Amino acid sequence: MKSIWRQILQYLFIKKRDKSEPLNTNTKLMHGMNRISIIVFLVAIIILLIRLIRHLMQ
Repeated sequence: MKSIWRQILQYLFIKKRDKSEPLNTNTKLMHGMNRISIIVFLVAIIILLIRLIRHLMQ
């Protein structure tokens, strides 16, 4: 479980990448797609929370 959080932090540029890992074009593209999907997921969660709060306020 610890490595999952480490990988997410690397995708979001919060933690530096391990220099011993190989890096090629396919890996760069995969990390870019994962970064986009994590950001879209977080935005969707925020929107759902805002809608839930608005619904509960009415």
